[in-house]
Amino acid sequence: MIAVTSVEAQSRFGELIDRSQREPIQVTRRGRTVAYVVSEHDMKELVDIHKRREEAARWYSAYRKDIVGQPTLALSDEDINQIVHELR
Repeated sequence: MIAVTSVEAQSRFGELIDRSQREPIQVTRRGRTVAYVVSEHDMKELVDIHKRREEAARWYSAYRKDIVGQPTLALSDEDINQIVHELR
């Protein structure tokens, strides 16, 4: 990943858009990262991962609600494997 300053990004924006198709571009201001330029494909992947993570969190929350009334909350290896495979 390459890093450019915000001033460079402004003056070379077209080039950065082309380059972002191959790799993300890190944009900095005063030495701190403030943005990234990424391809549409990379952005779709990030959104998909975010959605899947939210779904997994909702599923786990519902699962925890179902087992709260049980005397023990210990999960077997089989339970953990099943959870992992359901989330994939």
